[in-house]
Amino acid sequence: MSGRTLAVEDPSKRGKVVAEIARGDAVDVDHAIQAAAAAFYSWRATGWMERGRALLGIADRIEAATEDLARVLAGETGSAIRTQARPELQLTVELFRYFGGLTSQLKGETIPLGEGLLSYTRREPLGVVAAIVPWNAPASLSAHKIAPALAAGNTLVLKPSAEAPLTVLAIARLCADLLPRGVLNVVTGTGPEVGTPLAQHPLVRKISFTGNTETGKALLRIAADRIVPTTLELGGKSPSIVFADSDDGRVADGVIGAMRFGRQGQSCTAGSRLFVHEDIFDSFLTKVSVKLQALKVGDPLDESSDIGALSGRGQFERVCGYIKDGLDQGAIALVGGMPPTEGPLAQGYYAVPTVLTGVGADWRVAREEVFGPVLVAIPWRDEDEVIRRANDTTYGLAAYIWTHDIARALRTANGIEAGWIQINGAGRVQAGHAFGGYKQSGLGREGALEGMLDNYTQRKNVTVNLSA
Repeated sequence: MSGRTLAVEDPSKRGKVVAEIARGDAVDVDHAIQAAAAAFYSWRATGWMERGRALLGIADRIEAATEDLARVLAGETGSAIRTQARPELQLTVELFRYFGGLTSQLKGETIPLGEGLLSYTRREPLGVVAAIVPWNAPASLSAHKIAPALAAGNTLVLKPSAEAPLTVLAIARLCADLLPRGVLNVVTGTGPEVGTPLAQHPLVRKISFTGNTETGKALLRIAADRIVPTTLELGGKSPSIVFADSDDGRVADGVIGAMRFGRQGQSCTAGSRLFVHEDIFDSFLTKVSVKLQALKVGDPLDESSDIGALSGRGQFERVCGYIKDGLDQGAIALVGGMPPTEGPLAQGYYAVPTVLTGVGADWRVAREEVFGPVLVAIPWRDEDEVIRRANDTTYGLAAYIWTHDIARALRTANGIEAGWIQINGAGRVQAGHAFGGYKQSGLGREGALEGMLDNYTQRKNVTVNLSA
């Protein structure tokens, strides 16, 4: 260990350091990968029932520690404890329980090649998995990788974000005596000093990354040199489409939920492009605006807060830049706008929910992933037109459709180029969802049985000549 450290700040109080973490490097990465490689062959030979019990035990421990973990999570990410931190820990528990119950499903098939041949397939683990997760939902995104990888018999080295590593480290400590040494390893540090050598290491047999698209592209180039299978869950600029029959408060609540305002818009699934039929455009946006103005932005640890703080200075400046750019080009802020410069919210990295209209289709705020509480509202008239405009993006992660006409809803869903679509709902990703994106939103699917099989196992065919 180098002895170097990195500071972790509280986003709700600018400059307040809440912890120091180890600043790992390539030497630390190598130690972790060597430990994972040494543990792999015994872990893969461990029976499915024992692996399942370990994952279920982890779920029980996280559930028992949820309140303490939620406070840590809120403190390091800025997300409100009631609306985001506790629900994220609940999802984390559900993911460990879900995959803990799937360890028996690593099944192959028999292939009918005739009476003289016995041909069958096996599902086998890949080996050491390198997993890298971002800061916006570190607990649940880590569980999306740890649980299926370990259930399938792999070992794993995880790099959490240097901005939000504390909850992940706490969960790893809860796992420590439930797993054999080396099965789960966590290395903290920066992307260049930990993430890159982790992806480049010759003993890594799989890379699983959640984060921004540019970093995903860089990791894919690294993986190409060694033909390492890679799962990427990347950015999004997701459409939320409201038809003329849905001008009501329930849908307004759904649009707010789809935008992930409760997570300060810091979600890859945020429905940040709101397409509203022109017949109801003004009245519907009035409903959304009234509801947004009633939400409380404030201290993440305050139970009355609906929305917390952005993750840190860099993200705060990024979001402010997009808002300013839109306003300078002539956008109208129906709600929100630039963050307050005085008062309690000015003491942290707080942004207020913002709805912009009058935005050009080619403006940055309409095309790029802001990753903040900024919703762009766009009127439309024709069904084919709105599908075309919804698909006019390099991303394809999520989409939300609001209408009482189920045939229209299904036509629209079938026409949208996105991997995860909700009709008349805006719930979170759940255990069992096959979650992933089209286009530059990623490769592969996570969260479901098929994701575990496709991402963390390889298929072997064995054929026996019975007449020999």
